Amino acid sequence: MPTYLFKVKLTPDGLKGLLNEGASARREVVARMVEGLGGRVETMYWAFGDDDVYVTAELPGNTSAAAMGMVVSAAGGVRTSTVVLLSADEVDEAVRQQVDYRAPGA
Repeated sequence: MPTYLFKVKLTPDGLKGLLNEGASARREVVARMVEGLGGRVETMYWAFGDDDVYVTAELPGNTSAAAMGMVVSAAGGVRTSTVVLLSADEVDEAVRQQVDYRAPGA
């Protein structure tokens, strides 16, 4: 199953909700949502810096990841960005593929 990194920025409303509910309650909500899409949460960390939360999750595919990001962001408590993560085996498979490409000016 593909693995995704969700980078999450809390909005002021999302921060109020976190302060009211706590981090453990939010993790349960995220885990339930991901499981409902047929996936599982691998990790969920709160952080300092540009992003407030990092979630890694296995999901059935890109459409599930896109649906999750859209629905969560549309609710207004957070803004998300999604990164598709590749395993070493997937990178090895990509390296073995033949790609017909010519660099500009070559």
